[in-house]
Amino acid sequence: MKYILLTLISAMLLSVSWPTYGVPFFIFFALVPLLMMEHDISKFSAIKRKSWAVFGLSYICFVIWNVVTTGWLYGSKNPDGSHSLMAVLFPVLVNSLLYSLAFQLYHWYKNAQGTYWGLAFLIALWMSFEKFHMAWELTWPWLNLGNVFSEYPKLIQWYDTLGATGGSFWILIVNVFIFYSLRVWEAGRKRKELIINLSVIAGLIILPMIISIFKYNSFKEKPIGQINVLMLQPDLDPYAEKYAKDSITILNDLLNLAEQNSKGQIDYYIAPETSLPGRGSISETGFEKSLLLNNIKGFLSKHPGSVFNTGISSHRYYFSDVDLPKEAYQVNQGVWVESFNAAVQIVPDKKVEVYHKGKLVPGVEIFPYMSVLKPLLGNAMLNLGGTVASLGTDKERVAFSNPYNKGKIAPIICYESIYGEFVTDYVKKGANFLAIMTNDSWWGVTEGHKQLLSYARLRAIETRREIARSANSGISAHINAKGEIEADTLYGDQTALFAKVNLYDQQSFYTRTGDLLSRISVFALGFLVFYFVIKRVQSKMGSRK
Repeated sequence: MKYILLTLISAMLLSVSWPTYGVPFFIFFALVPLLMMEHDISKFSAIKRKSWAVFGLSYICFVIWNVVTTGWLYGSKNPDGSHSLMAVLFPVLVNSLLYSLAFQLYHWYKNAQGTYWGLAFLIALWMSFEKFHMAWELTWPWLNLGNVFSEYPKLIQWYDTLGATGGSFWILIVNVFIFYSLRVWEAGRKRKELIINLSVIAGLIILPMIISIFKYNSFKEKPIGQINVLMLQPDLDPYAEKYAKDSITILNDLLNLAEQNSKGQIDYYIAPETSLPGRGSISETGFEKSLLLNNIKGFLSKHPGSVFNTGISSHRYYFSDVDLPKEAYQVNQGVWVESFNAAVQIVPDKKVEVYHKGKLVPGVEIFPYMSVLKPLLGNAMLNLGGTVASLGTDKERVAFSNPYNKGKIAPIICYESIYGEFVTDYVKKGANFLAIMTNDSWWGVTEGHKQLLSYARLRAIETRREIARSANSGISAHINAKGEIEADTLYGDQTALFAKVNLYDQQSFYTRTGDLLSRISVFALGFLVFYFVIKRVQSKMGSRK
């Protein structure tokens, strides 16, 4: 019961720390009960299968944490209108398993090398796992620890130096040192050491916050210009209206929304992810002949000096299997097609520019590790108006230049906005403000769309760029370069949000270096594993003598 209680306390502390409903300060000791459980079982318990006990209890902890923080995935629906149980079961159970496996590796390493080496291994392993979780096809960094302070931007202004992964490192260091201090106190009961350790803990927590507040109050970066942006929020039901209405009606409704809210000069009109065409997609070889895109150009001709950025569903045809992209699938004899979740920039008298979403949602836009999982799961992966095949992607980010002013937009599409280092690639391409085109209405009125908006605030701090966020039915918002929401809309409103967005051209340290601490942690993990192997080899050689 003691071990179960410690496990449940960790699960509760992790859960109540999370945005946008929680208090993040609990995160600084959320892992301590779990570490105490593992240590007690390893050193003092009479349990025979200790590794299984540690694994099972940690799995319970991580399942509870995942359910509480991401249980809103159940709000997504199957094509028949029922809630998708698979949408929540697969990510919760698999993600929890991955965290438990990482904790199990810590348990084994600690028992082999000792507590202090084990704690260093835990930090390096957790950081490496978060880095890995942002890169593979089952990517799901929603619960990376550094995300937890997204609602408190004044306290994390130093993310412009180390990013949200730096926040993860900060949280891990504090948790480990608190656990270490408890062990020292239990072993010696020395008040002087306790006071010193408590002072160090307080410093570890408070000093970064003081630095952050100083950076917040002294932020004086000069913008190179200012643009007028109108973010469109059409509130198109993604389960019904999007596929029931014809494309012309959908576009006319969007342009009417833009027209009704155009007061004065608008430099950018920004519409959400996959705003067009409704059912189906637009052929990229026919962009210049597309009735929908030419209607937008006609709208812009009445608003000189304006450009239109929107998310679309698009496709490309291939008539030969030579150098065929792996995402292309055959639709007819000698005909293959590759589909995209794309963003386009439309300017009168210019060719349409396009960017293809680079970070795809597992199970919705990409069938991860299809050759392995499809024989096991069939077509059981999610299909939220998407595909059980995989969409095509662009290998590099792009930034669309405005021919009328200094604006250079980063066309970030929905899920991409939770990846810090990934977003910096837009800035490296010259983007001086970020535009997030998203559709958060798959999950209904839940924490999902709130958390996704909240994570965008981290990207503003990391890159020191303002954000114009256009959501179909989530929350459209203007976020300044300090991560503060200047203005936003309500979920479910059909509306538009006007903002004066500042343009910045300097690159933050994080933009230049990316997830530096994560890369150092990967090397540290490699060293610790190498050290372990060498010690084992030396031990075996010594025993033979």
